[in-house]
Amino acid sequence: MTTRRTLAAWVAALLAGCAGTPPPDWAITAQGALERAADAYFAGRGDVEAVEFARAREALARTGRVELVARAELARCATRVASLVFEPCAGFEALRADAPPAERAYADYLAGRAGADAAPLLPPQHRAVAAATGPVPLPAAEPLGRLVAAGVLLRTRRADATAVAQAVDTASAQGWRRPLLAWLGVQQRLAEQAGDTVEAARIARRIALVAEDGRERPR
Repeated sequence: MTTRRTLAAWVAALLAGCAGTPPPDWAITAQGALERAADAYFAGRGDVEAVEFARAREALARTGRVELVARAELARCATRVASLVFEPCAGFEALRADAPPAERAYADYLAGRAGADAAPLLPPQHRAVAAATGPVPLPAAEPLGRLVAAGVLLRTRRADATAVAQAVDTASAQGWRRPLLAWLGVQQRLAEQAGDTVEAARIARRIALVAEDGRERPR
């Protein structure tokens, strides 16, 4: 299963204003490239992801609309948070000064810096996570949204064992290899910390199964 549904909100934003008319070439190019980039990243194909994202960004930059390029950069960073790769969202930060408030709030959310005051600016499925001060149930959102929320909770040290298990199940159901390995690694560490050697060993065997070709390992 691809990430087409999970990127629907971003694609809808790219196509805004095109209703009733054939979408322009830049929108079609950006939509397809963003979908392929996310699919490649979750499959552990960083080389393909880089090429496809560059294609999407170039198409969006032709419009001169900062908010569209900013959303694409945030969508890319969201795949990292979902996969527990907690790194600066450098592509967005270069655009922050000219980005709309909602995009700045979402960037802060991904970085684990958004509080209750930023919640109203976030997509509905993320507002409760931003507003909470402790563990909170994962939103009943599409798969990418659930993994992003779980990643934010882990980044801010608010993810409990239930959230971790839900993240594992979500990544597994989608066949998303990179985030699945990352979340299984977290789940294994929790089992080890709890002294459950049987469960830790079971998870280790599952990790080996997913990573058996050796291209990707848990971080």
